[in-house]
Amino acid sequence: MRCPWCGHLEDRVVDSREAQEGQATRRRRECLGCGRRFTTYERIEEILPQVVKKDGRREPFDRKKIVEGVSRACQKRPVSAEQIEALVAGVERQLQELGEREIRTVAIGEAVIRRLRTLDEVAYVRFASVYRAFRDASEFMAELEGLRETAGRERPVNAPEPEPDDRAGVRPRARGGQPGGDGA
Repeated sequence: MRCPWCGHLEDRVVDSREAQEGQATRRRRECLGCGRRFTTYERIEEILPQVVKKDGRREPFDRKKIVEGVSRACQKRPVSAEQIEALVAGVERQLQELGEREIRTVAIGEAVIRRLRTLDEVAYVRFASVYRAFRDASEFMAELEGLRETAGRERPVNAPEPEPDDRAGVRPRARGGQPGGDGA
């Protein structure tokens, strides 16, 4: 394995463990050239379907594109790299289970959106705004309203727990204008 730091081709495996629910092997390696450590992931190369783009072009499935899109949507959000990896692995598994030779980008995007909605609402809206290419603010607002309607039924993984209170979510303001503070 080529060292990402110095380019040396020899290393030793320091640690090896199962990752991503048994779908990959995570290996910590130490470069024999510079001594720095790096992590690699090994996974079974599975035949994934060809992706049919909106304009009819076909290209090989590229997991990296999904990781990059989801990572951009999750930027500055409380979503870990492991959560993003799990989301992408779930989409990938779903595509493999379909057993189709070709899959439309719409199906991939919808699979990502369904999972992202339960992970982080802000990341979901960010991804949806690019993926669905809203033409104007009214389409964007309609998506937010749909999200608001379902907010009471399902809470995203990263949403904070609601504060317990006897008065339907209203917290009393203390002196100084800070909720629950003593104003001093």
